[in-house]
Amino acid sequence: MSVKAAIHSYTKEKLNCAQSILSAFRHRKDITQNEIDAARAMGGGKAAGGVCGALHAALLLHDDYDTKQSLRESFAERAGSEQCREIRAKKIVTCAQCVELAAELLEADDSEMNDSGKQRD
Repeated sequence: MSVKAAIHSYTKEKLNCAQSILSAFRHRKDITQNEIDAARAMGGGKAAGGVCGALHAALLLHDDYDTKQSLRESFAERAGSEQCREIRAKKIVTCAQCVELAAELLEADDSEMNDSGKQRD
């Protein structure tokens, strides 16, 4: 369900990639509307280190280093890079598809945690 919410936020509400992920997964860390609004500065390759904003936002929703690394690797494998400029240059996926990918990875993580009975980060 959160994947659809992220895509809806990006395509219909016109939030940027980072905002769309934070909005759809706000339940993970009790993300406020102010934090979502502030994420406007993370779209379009402006996230720390030039990382895709959708990936950056997904990483913000985790505290565990190993989980973050796994998320980075899975994202880069499917998108062609972690870096926004590289992703755009390679044209393997669109920005909307980056939002969808980050949301799918987070949702899969939610499912794994629920199946194993673990607490969220």
